[in-house]
Amino acid sequence: MCSCNVTETIIDVRQIMPRMRHPLIFNTFDQLAPGEAFLLVNDHDPRPLFYQFNVQRPGEFGWDYQEEGPDLWRVRISRAA
Repeated sequence: MCSCNVTETIIDVRQIMPRMRHPLIFNTFDQLAPGEAFLLVNDHDPRPLFYQFNVQRPGEFGWDYQEEGPDLWRVRISRAA
């Protein structure tokens, strides 16, 4: 199956006010269809967000580091199929 025409949503939170980051991320996640994902870009390890997902969306998400610092983190967050 070719995914040639699939575009992935990228959320770069480095320029977003900290208090607005998690609501934006969860809102984006909640709009995903099963099996879809987005790429989160951050300037630090978003481990606290991972813990928050475990509490608020247990078993509903996938978390896959694409890049792990030291200056840039990229995490693919997916909705479980």
